Amino acid sequence: MNFLCNDKLVIVGAAGMIGSNMAQTAMMMHLTPNICLYDPFAPALEGVAEELYHCAFEGVNLTYTSDIKEALTGAGYIVSSGGAARKAGMTREDLLKGNAQIAEQFGKDIRTYCPDVKHVVVIFNPADITGLITLLYSGLKPSQVSTLAALDSTRLQHELAVFFKIPADKITNCRTFGGHGEQMAVFASTTSVDGKNLLDLIGTDALPQAEWDAMKQRVIQGGKHIIDLRGRSSFQSPAYVSIEMIAAAMGGKPFTWPAGTYVDNDRFSHVMMAMETTIDKNGVSYAPIKGTPEEQKELEESYKHLCHLRNEVIEMGVLPPIDQWHTLNPNIR
Repeated sequence: MNFLCNDKLVIVGAAGMIGSNMAQTAMMMHLTPNICLYDPFAPALEGVAEELYHCAFEGVNLTYTSDIKEALTGAGYIVSSGGAARKAGMTREDLLKGNAQIAEQFGKDIRTYCPDVKHVVVIFNPADITGLITLLYSGLKPSQVSTLAALDSTRLQHELAVFFKIPADKITNCRTFGGHGEQMAVFASTTSVDGKNLLDLIGTDALPQAEWDAMKQRVIQGGKHIIDLRGRSSFQSPAYVSIEMIAAAMGGKPFTWPAGTYVDNDRFSHVMMAMETTIDKNGVSYAPIKGTPEEQKELEESYKHLCHLRNEVIEMGVLPPIDQWHTLNPNIR
């Protein structure tokens, strides 16, 4: 059996629906023979492991533990869904305080038990903030930590494919940037629909403005819609996409959907946000975002919202003031 690499992959939060799906997806994609499942809820974790053993995957050394030291020691790659789940009536931001504290401890555990880890993907909400906190406390480089943001862009692709009644792969370069939350910036200028620029279609008979506005709202509310339909938050899509992200970091096919990454430049300062990113064996990198003036304005508003959430976390005492971040993590300037 050929695997992408032999490094230890740790799935944090493996007893949950996202985590268990991540583990199965990683084995189906043959990422590595060495996979460790971690969750503090031992009975459910054992149940997940038993089910995966019963799948009879070839060549996989699957282990599980509720001891975080045992789980993280020797880890080459980590994907974490280890936060509280979003429930009906909640926004991603409602999860802020509890999951911020979980992210703080997660970052400290990485620093203590696996400081040589190569890449970490954080997906528990609000991912822009939990990823930022994890980065700061782990001591890792910004290129080594990415967060889940692509679902907003894949939801846009799906909405367009349904509307135009064409295969999703005919809809290319769909992009949402900024926060992975209801303040996201939905771009049209980057997108092509069967070779035609989406901007040229909006406001015509092909795609009336009112329908585009409604579509944008469906994208923004995409996570809420899943909760309304299923009674729980998404788990299949975040599991699959996050494993695609870690696979790219392991040296597989580069991941070119937007991902959350640490940004500190002349436009956006000290935040984790969805950018025009690429994840590959060198980690996550980003390019400047181009768009219409209206899209850029939406992006600025999304950035301001992320700054507000970041400042809330600072006021809680979970993070120190920004001018002290470099003392917490020397890789942050």
